[in-house]
Amino acid sequence: MTTAHAVVDLDVTGDTISRHLYGHFAEHLGRCIYGGFWVGEDSPIPNVRGIRSDVVAALRALRIPNLRWPGGCFADEYHWRDGVGPRQDRPTMVNTHWGDVVEDNAFGTHEFMDLCEMLGADAYVNGNVGSGTVQEMSEWVEYLTRSGDSPMARLRRQNGRDEPWQVAFWGLGNEAWGCGGHMTPEYYTSLARRYATFCRDHDGNRLTRIAAGAADADVRWTHALMSSAVSSNTPDPQPSPYQAISFHYYTHAGTGIQRESATEFDRTQYFRTVAHATGVERVISAHEAVMDAYDPERRIGLVCDEWGTWWTVEPGTNPGLLFQQNTVRDALVAGIHFDAFHRHAARLRMANIAQTLNVLQAMILTDDDGGLVLTPTYHVYEMNSPHHDAALAPSHVIETPVVAVDGDELPLISLSASTREGTGLVSITHVGVDEPIDLAVDLRGRAARVTRARVLTGPDAAAHNTPEAPAAVAPVPLAAAVDADGILRLTLPPHAFATVELALD
Repeated sequence: MTTAHAVVDLDVTGDTISRHLYGHFAEHLGRCIYGGFWVGEDSPIPNVRGIRSDVVAALRALRIPNLRWPGGCFADEYHWRDGVGPRQDRPTMVNTHWGDVVEDNAFGTHEFMDLCEMLGADAYVNGNVGSGTVQEMSEWVEYLTRSGDSPMARLRRQNGRDEPWQVAFWGLGNEAWGCGGHMTPEYYTSLARRYATFCRDHDGNRLTRIAAGAADADVRWTHALMSSAVSSNTPDPQPSPYQAISFHYYTHAGTGIQRESATEFDRTQYFRTVAHATGVERVISAHEAVMDAYDPERRIGLVCDEWGTWWTVEPGTNPGLLFQQNTVRDALVAGIHFDAFHRHAARLRMANIAQTLNVLQAMILTDDDGGLVLTPTYHVYEMNSPHHDAALAPSHVIETPVVAVDGDELPLISLSASTREGTGLVSITHVGVDEPIDLAVDLRGRAARVTRARVLTGPDAAAHNTPEAPAAVAPVPLAAAVDADGILRLTLPPHAFATVELALD
């Protein structure tokens, strides 16, 4: 049996791991909204005002912190006025990005805000820069957040909502380099400043305006946005018009998205996927380096508002609807991402997995007969929930086996930890596939004892849950203990994600 060794400094209080790093994303794409969140009031599936009850219950169990909507690529062809007012009067549109299907706008602004209130989640509304106007976006902000006697507040009341909502996060377009308009960084930066200016803070609602940034490590976007946002040549620099910059990072097996199966992959594809997932840390570091040069005080945040695995769709489904299965491999990708997110919590303020239901690396898979399956990735979110708003505890993997992937060495162990008010959580991802590994974690600075340890795995890395076997991959108890020398000892099976909860003295 192989061994590994790590260190966690429990007496060092690091940066706060924002709960918003565990955010979600719901686009008008495939069966994420329609058939996922929204079934309509007349559906035999239990619902509240058309929103599916079992989905809400499952997501509340994760303490979902925020939900991004309506896209994605769809955001830049969505006109919000089409989705308010009596449903029978709402116009239809064609969703040209995803499946070329007709959208009837039954799920619009009021339905989304109702959903967020049911979930106890902050709204992250993504505005339309690609095909919209400054006035349209400005009026949407007013409609959502302004009280008193203003035109949009009156329209909101006319449509059944008296009091405004609180909207914490506002996206200034999406993927401006691609589906959002095929813009240059410089052109988009000018637009972002203009749109941000007219997205007002109304009645105490303070927006975090998020400028659309790069794909992967294309730091040209970060340079353009940061150089425009931060003026160092004036004695009294103005605040940045936007408070965060986004980037997107998708994981695949190295041959491009939509080219590999979610459930049928060989050893080479598996390790290439894991290696690609670890690349998110390199991408974060690249953007951080640029941002630190302009903004060493870290006033402007970094947001990864789309991330996850992207495989070919399941056989027999519409290629434009992006429905894929979710396996142990996907769960390990999530574990690796969260370790990286935690380590960069000083700059990284939010992350949103793509997507919450029935699309790409989903939390939940549903069907039209009322069936619901929690995926392995869902369980990673649940197991990691004690990290929300906890303090990073610095951790270091001192010794770990590695595997060669395309000329590089891939460590088999990834780990991160946090503390809060007498408790701690250590999260561990073991990506090896051949044998278990004995892990010794030196818990330094505070006495600790294990209160609960769990592990998530399956008979192989392709294991997944189905309506017939909904708990094939689910967390089970794991033997773990802290010895007299303060060493946490446990044995991890192959391809496994584990969490160890601690009581701290």
